[in-house]
Amino acid sequence: MINVSSWSIRNPIPAVMLFVLLTVAGFIAFGSMKVQNFPDLDVPTISVTASLPGVAPAQLETDVARKLENALAPLQGLKHITTKVQDGVVSITAEFRMEKPSQEAVDDVRSAIQSVRADLPGDLRDPVVQKLNLAGTPVLAYTVRSSRMDDEALSWLVDKEITRKLLSLRGVGAVNRVGGVTREVRVALDVNRLQSLGITAAEVSRQLKQVQQEGSGGRMDLGAGEQPVRTLATVKTAQEVGQIELSTSRGGRIRLDQVATVSDTLADARSAAALDGKPVVGFEVVRSKGESEVAVGRLVRQALADYRLQNPDIEITEAFDFVTPVEEEYNGSLLLLYEGAILAVLVVWLFLRDWRATFVSAVALPLSVIPAFIGMAYLGFSINVVTLLALSLVIGVLVDDAIVEVENIVRHLRMGKSPYQAAMEAADEIGLAVIATTFTLIAVFLPTAFMSGIPGKFFKQFGWTASLAVFASLVVARVLTPMMAAYILKPIVTAAHEPGWLKRYMVWATWCMKHRLVTMVLATLFFIGSIMLVPLLPKGFIPPDDNSQTQVYVELPPGSTLAQTQASAEHARTLLMAVNDVKSVYTTIGGGSAGSDPFAGGGAAEVRKATLTIQLSERGTRPRKQAIENDIRVALQLLPGVRTKVGLGGSGEKYVLVLTGEDPAGLANRRHGCRA
Repeated sequence: MINVSSWSIRNPIPAVMLFVLLTVAGFIAFGSMKVQNFPDLDVPTISVTASLPGVAPAQLETDVARKLENALAPLQGLKHITTKVQDGVVSITAEFRMEKPSQEAVDDVRSAIQSVRADLPGDLRDPVVQKLNLAGTPVLAYTVRSSRMDDEALSWLVDKEITRKLLSLRGVGAVNRVGGVTREVRVALDVNRLQSLGITAAEVSRQLKQVQQEGSGGRMDLGAGEQPVRTLATVKTAQEVGQIELSTSRGGRIRLDQVATVSDTLADARSAAALDGKPVVGFEVVRSKGESEVAVGRLVRQALADYRLQNPDIEITEAFDFVTPVEEEYNGSLLLLYEGAILAVLVVWLFLRDWRATFVSAVALPLSVIPAFIGMAYLGFSINVVTLLALSLVIGVLVDDAIVEVENIVRHLRMGKSPYQAAMEAADEIGLAVIATTFTLIAVFLPTAFMSGIPGKFFKQFGWTASLAVFASLVVARVLTPMMAAYILKPIVTAAHEPGWLKRYMVWATWCMKHRLVTMVLATLFFIGSIMLVPLLPKGFIPPDDNSQTQVYVELPPGSTLAQTQASAEHARTLLMAVNDVKSVYTTIGGGSAGSDPFAGGGAAEVRKATLTIQLSERGTRPRKQAIENDIRVALQLLPGVRTKVGLGGSGEKYVLVLTGEDPAGLANRRHGCRA
């Protein structure tokens, strides 16, 4: 590595071409990386959802939940099992230790479930096993209105047109409708008529299932070839459903409409959405794992803008936006990165006082950062808060190696040597020191990439990004900096004059050298005082942001109806609108972001849960969000029945309101600790 400097000085063209290629490849890698808020986490948490409609929670707990828990308990690396039993649904979450690969955890859980499948009820639907997807939160939400369409037509529009249009876009993982209605053909059986004919409701259901299906009818010869044949047995209207003939236990046949009332109607609402208290049909856009929120948001907005032009009578309003904060943080981080680089160059010029030497040192900044993107793209990293933080942190360190090289070359120039000779001798002298400095920094940053737990998932990208950039600075300092100094710097023919402020600094440094004991005591006191200030600092993994959005979760006791949840959510919205700087509130109940807990296996959404997304005034025209959230906390105290209120840290304050009440549905919620 030491002789590389001499080789690059003698052969400048290969050295220049090497960094030209690295720079081009770095720009290509940067363009291919996704812009995200935080890196996507691959957490070994597996959910199992088993459905048996119509069965009470107590029976499900005995016949399904306990058997599945006993099958999962012996799995290696298992940390916790969380079981949630509702009417007809069992949701189990198996949390493994972070060291276990996610795919291996999925395979283990699936094998364990399959081993007890024969012991489960025969009419139980096959349990669904899936990994926890933390990227499945909505990034955009919209409401749809039209003066010529009712809720049924708007719901059909969202499901059939808008959803299909958005799902065709790259990066869109799901589009979930919230609110609206769903068409339903309802069959109301006449119990007395069924009893007189000796037919049960289960028999009617079984025969309807057999009629409502298509199947293969084999094949037939048609001329010189053959043609597949299918049996079509589906109906299209409610009247056709009523004409279906059923067989009785006495060998006769009867039409369905003779024992039941068949109507084409709407299903009971299980979700609702409202914007500022007005009922709307909404939909939420979820990005795919590994995709960029910024890119997805740009494509979705462009697609909806085109759709508005084609359908001017359709009013599509953006309800909440989690894309713009990501874009603002990305632009702000890049701006800080540029500012740090400029300040580093100015400090270098202030000490070197030579624009040529400053230019040689400053080149190390971009030529260290840009090639680092090659390694980041190869490792599958994204442009996020963590990686940009790593680059911002080391931006001032990247010029250290180059400054050491240039300073030593300038020292040789002051001996009367030519730039070529000074670069050859100085680079050879300082080589081991530069290498030792760089690998010392790598030894500091790289171990953070191997931390355990959830923080380790974040710091993996932090440690590798910082180490890659620092290593790139070493390559620049040993290959490019001596070569540029040999051909750009000029011989020094006059004596250097130190600036006045540097002379005063040298006086202070000389005093410290003469009074070593006093200097050590003062430095020790300063260090101890700094440590004593640590308990006064706020603690948290991620500091609270100041975005213009926050959310409130309202949860009613099990057994609550949709109407009760709507009333509580509307009361909460009224209280929120009285808070200063609250512009609008988007409410979702029983679906979308208010749906089932992702840790609970993605089961059916619950109508007792609501999410209120609050849009605040623009930043700069209001106090900090934490102050507004304190006002929200006070305002929500007036909500009747509030039993607990939990503030969640992280990217924003979230309040969970649990309203008091009994448990009429018999909800069973247990948590088991398992040995790994």
